[in-house]
Amino acid sequence: QVQLIESGGGLVQPGGSLRLSCEASGLAVNGYTMGWFRQANGKDREFVASIRRSGGNAYGPSSVKGRFTISRDIAKNTVYLQMNSLKAEDTAVYSCAAARAGISSASTSYDYWGQGTQVTVSS
Repeated sequence: QVQLIESGGGLVQPGGSLRLSCEASGLAVNGYTMGWFRQANGKDREFVASIRRSGGNAYGPSSVKGRFTISRDIAKNTVYLQMNSLKAEDTAVYSCAAARAGISSASTSYDYWGQGTQVTVSS
């Protein structure tokens, strides 16, 4: 059974930082495209970032790029999302996902999903 276990979410003040972790079992993170998505209340699911098998990164909206960084630790079979300079607009449930193939920014490409972790940015 494939499992993607997320951690690191919580409450953070605007301007703060948070690092999300996605620990995978049943698959190797360097054998899949790994992605992060987020969904705020009342909003559509939004692509945040991905890292391909080769290690190449892709990012979603310009509001995210430059503040968020996706990375992986192959030895730990874990993918990370480092989030800096957080804004209230970043408040959302963040989900980790794994794709065998397809367009990395499209949620329909992903075969496995974690449960998600809540990130709340508020003073």
